[in-house]
Amino acid sequence: MRRLVLALAVLVPGLSFAAGEADAPKNIEWTFSGPFGTFDLPAARRGLQVYLDVCSTCHSLRYVAYRNLTEIGLTEDQAKAIAASHEVRDGPDETGAYFMRPAGLAEKFVPPFANEQAARFANGGAYPPDLSLMYKARPNGANYVYSLLTGYGEPPADVELAPGMNYNPYFPGHQTAMPQPLLDDIVQYADGTPATLDNMARDVVQFLAWAAEPNLPTRHRMGFGVLIYLIILGGLLFAVKKQVWRDQH
Repeated sequence: MRRLVLALAVLVPGLSFAAGEADAPKNIEWTFSGPFGTFDLPAARRGLQVYLDVCSTCHSLRYVAYRNLTEIGLTEDQAKAIAASHEVRDGPDETGAYFMRPAGLAEKFVPPFANEQAARFANGGAYPPDLSLMYKARPNGANYVYSLLTGYGEPPADVELAPGMNYNPYFPGHQTAMPQPLLDDIVQYADGTPATLDNMARDVVQFLAWAAEPNLPTRHRMGFGVLIYLIILGGLLFAVKKQVWRDQH
């Protein structure tokens, strides 16, 4: 029975040997929060670099196309270069054969594994989730992702980690199969920003928030415009009502 439980601990990242629920995430101020929020595009571009250099080795981004990267400030040539560094299956050609070719701007991000079975085999039974909607998949998603990325540490003396698990108080059960992905200077930012754990975690959250809701700033602007319209309309209706009542008296 104990062997079965330990095996499940490796196969199921959420299975816990630690008591209690996940700790409440840290409270961080994000530029995209609130009714007037917008994305920090330089930070989102750095977050893309973190994703490409670190996260993409295990995690897919299935719902984002390479052409969308121009929306955070990349040139078309830069987006093409990122796409072309991955291959996609195409065909059949005139002989009926399928072949591999460099990905183009129209393609979605190429996943690191061909299928779920390959992903689990490469990760000790754990299945790395797709990150396209990770920001929205959890309540308080931005703070959760930031806290998870910065929350790794040594377990308390009374906590016994299962084989292959890592201690993180912000993960349900306080144990996760994902090793700590970010360490200081694990990437070298093209713009010279210090690649501290805090900066990288903030930047990749900006990128994942954009990936999940690229139209967020547009919606905020539309909402603000509608609010102004309603205020003006309300003022006009109030003025008309006062005039009507004045004429009747």
